[in-house]
Amino acid sequence: MNRDLRDARTSTRDANAWARRAGARDALGVPAAVVAAGMLGFGALALEAGIGLTLAALCTAGIWALPGQMVLIEMHMAGAPGVLTLLAVVLTAARFLPMSISLMPILRTPASSRGTLYAAAHLVAMTSWAWTMRRCADMPREARLSYFIGFGGTCWAVSVAATIAGYYLAGSFPPIVRLGFVFLNPVYFVVLLIGEARTKLAVAALVCGAVAGPLAHLVNPQWSVLLAGVAGGSVAYLIQRAMGGPRA
Repeated sequence: MNRDLRDARTSTRDANAWARRAGARDALGVPAAVVAAGMLGFGALALEAGIGLTLAALCTAGIWALPGQMVLIEMHMAGAPGVLTLLAVVLTAARFLPMSISLMPILRTPASSRGTLYAAAHLVAMTSWAWTMRRCADMPREARLSYFIGFGGTCWAVSVAATIAGYYLAGSFPPIVRLGFVFLNPVYFVVLLIGEARTKLAVAALVCGAVAGPLAHLVNPQWSVLLAGVAGGSVAYLIQRAMGGPRA
């Protein structure tokens, strides 16, 4: 019996290791390249803002969200108090709450420890969330968390390395190219969402969000993303209900 238990544990470890390697392989392509491009731009902008290399790398490692990192740079350049800067960065990460809530039930198994799930939550980003939501549907539940850690962990490590590279290569990029790098990641995220919009509700949400975004920006640029998300999602849900679609 002890031997069977050891064999089962070994088999589980092997399966988890395979899933992590599979996640890393999938990440080392377009996803990692897009994330790296954005962090190259961040590294260059960090040098321009007078932020040290160590702090820039720690920002990427600890925040790992370009909007929050860009807010940190802007408020640092404006001389804002540290408490306000921290609050602003935290608020930019509010979008990860619904993303994590929707992702964790897909990844979690009875054997998943709370510490592992908390560590995995740090790897939730636009790219890792969209990619994993698409791929995990075809995977055994036991392999999903390991796959996500392999995918997200690889993108995270590439991001830190790209930040350092961007810091040293800052002089090679014109300002317009640095800003272009920063916007590659959200553009890639939008493309992923469009490619996965296979239901009427998903299509309605994308269309309503696209319309609500510019309108909300005209009303209040500071809160436009949050307002557009709430308004666009609510309108899409009401449209789906009116068309007789599912209510949950």
